[in-house]
Amino acid sequence: MRNAIQSKAAVLTAAFVFSAPIFAQNNVAKPFAQKIQVPTTQEELVNEKPEAKAPAKAATKAPQVEETPIESESSTAPAPRRLHQHSFGVGLGETFLLGKYSDYGKDKITMDLFYTYAASYSFDLIMNAHYSTHEDDREEIKVMGLNGGIKSRLFEFDNFSPFIMGGLGFYTPRAYRKVDGHYEWSSRKITFGTNFGGGVDLRLNDEWTVGALGQLHWPFKIEQSDGPDVKGYYFKLLLTLAYSF
Repeated sequence: MRNAIQSKAAVLTAAFVFSAPIFAQNNVAKPFAQKIQVPTTQEELVNEKPEAKAPAKAATKAPQVEETPIESESSTAPAPRRLHQHSFGVGLGETFLLGKYSDYGKDKITMDLFYTYAASYSFDLIMNAHYSTHEDDREEIKVMGLNGGIKSRLFEFDNFSPFIMGGLGFYTPRAYRKVDGHYEWSSRKITFGTNFGGGVDLRLNDEWTVGALGQLHWPFKIEQSDGPDVKGYYFKLLLTLAYSF
């Protein structure tokens, strides 16, 4: 009886020894395999951590729209000036006789006609025509001129621009004066002459311009076969109004 019990105990002990490693492998290895997970891609890392999604969205750059800077015009910046523009105008003001001309007549209010052509942003072609008669007692002088020149703008301040001008032209001064005790007209002759001056322009809009002009006209001497030569000069101070198209 005792031998039989010992034999069963030996069999159970052997069975336990051989089955213990198998039992340990099946019940211990599995928990460790479940706890250790190694992500293999970046996508698995993002899926494992939901909080990482926000930085990924922030890193995405929105499409950039190229903006063109808008330049603000200064209140004193020159307004755009149209080139190749024609202008007709009138000038009204005083004509001052100087030199020998003042012996034959008195100063008076006269009118001039003007034509200008905007050749560039700084220079204009200007033409002038005028005619006036001046009396002093019994003597008299007539001044008539057709001249041209260059009008140079010094600078532009908004729609305001000062300028200087100069040029050449043709003149026909004629005097009624006393010769050998009696009065007679001088010979009608055309002479050359110079003119120069300056002024200011104020553009009201694209069509109308007002301004002021001072211009000195200096015709060359006209020699006479009978009586004194006709020589002198005159200065004009005018308010101007011009229409451009």
